[in-house]
Amino acid sequence: MELTRNINQYIFRGYDIRGVYPTDLNSDVAYTIGKSFGTYVKHLGKTKAVIGMDNRYSSLELKESLVQGIISTGIDVIDLGLVTTPMYYYACIKLNNPTGVMVTASHNPKDDNGFKFAFDERGNARGKMIEEFKDFTFKQDFEDGIGKISYYDIRNDYIELFKQSLDFGKRKIKVVIDPGNGTTSIIAKELYEMFPLDLEVIFGDSNPDFPNHHPDPCVEKNLESLKKKVIEKNADLGLAFDGDGDRLGVIDEQGHYIATDKYMIIIIRDIVDKVAKKEFLYDVKCSKSLSDEIEKLNARGICYRTGNSYTKAKVKEENLPFGGELSGHVYFNDKWPCFDSGLYAGLRLIEILSKTDKKVSNLLDGINHYYSTEELKFKSSDDKKFLIVDKIKEYCLKKGYQILAIDGVRVTFDYGWALVRASNTGPNITARFEAKTFEQLEQLQTEFIDLIKEYNV
Repeated sequence: MELTRNINQYIFRGYDIRGVYPTDLNSDVAYTIGKSFGTYVKHLGKTKAVIGMDNRYSSLELKESLVQGIISTGIDVIDLGLVTTPMYYYACIKLNNPTGVMVTASHNPKDDNGFKFAFDERGNARGKMIEEFKDFTFKQDFEDGIGKISYYDIRNDYIELFKQSLDFGKRKIKVVIDPGNGTTSIIAKELYEMFPLDLEVIFGDSNPDFPNHHPDPCVEKNLESLKKKVIEKNADLGLAFDGDGDRLGVIDEQGHYIATDKYMIIIIRDIVDKVAKKEFLYDVKCSKSLSDEIEKLNARGICYRTGNSYTKAKVKEENLPFGGELSGHVYFNDKWPCFDSGLYAGLRLIEILSKTDKKVSNLLDGINHYYSTEELKFKSSDDKKFLIVDKIKEYCLKKGYQILAIDGVRVTFDYGWALVRASNTGPNITARFEAKTFEQLEQLQTEFIDLIKEYNV
């Protein structure tokens, strides 16, 4: 491995570094990024970096090259080995060292990989922070030094955190979990078996080929096997986790998918009377059902931009008791240290069920219902997607539409809303639509999808 200038600038995305192995990310690129990261944090006065990796085939090679780059600047490395992203987050907290890198591509396809990284107490790098780091990396004005590598096993500390942060009732819940052959496979079964549950596990072996389904638990088609198993076992619910373990998908007792914004309603209903600050954060993709419910509970909702690096930082900054986003990231900040863990989020739902005779579906009784789409994706090159969103924003302004431009363009009408934004994790434009009637939903879709197609040529 050696320094290289042959780095695709588009791997530096809005929330992390992410690309295809070995086309975009290989040993030389990882070493160069490690050299850049070590130098960058050294300039910030840091001396150590915490490093973890997920279970992808390329992660070990990329992690080792990254580490060599970092220690060559004189920064010491604490190597966690194979961990979920939440385990990495907790290691940074436990070791009182916020500087670090997690080698993962989260829920992306198996040939992808990447780096989630934090320079300091500000949390995961995002937006302008990553742009500045990209420019710094391409300048290649790097430090030299001799750092050392030590090793730390966060597993027992992480398990203990769960024990301290949960309190189950008398009802024993029957649950099916689906790690999707991702990195939660290394700990999910052991962790869940410690609690008073009737547990069934599917796709629980670590397999980076993801042979059973793509490890994105917030895409409903990936959860068909989980739905069938919940019905077959007459289970109370099913829980699915993504490739690196920071996101959750939920199936109710009837085999129906519970979107994250609906899951958030269940959580907020449960904790609103237990927390002093009755303010909750959600992202621009979330259904009006959620904001309606927060209003019904005499609480305050904060609509914020998408991206877990942003939403998590905002929940911490405002010291909110809970927040999340449609993509499956949720942040408990009541009796948990405000980082996203799919395993913990699932257990919080089980905790609620263990103290009631209600079924999961009953926990959503009384919410306002709207017609909505899933998050829709339209392929668009990285150099074009933001220009297309800008054009749609101009169109909306000319039409006199009411817009929120905190993240893409969210257009609000009396009968519903439309959202069009550039993805920060891949070469896509994403869109979501919601309305009071199916006809109004179709009307919104037609108007804005036609615009996307017109501009995306």
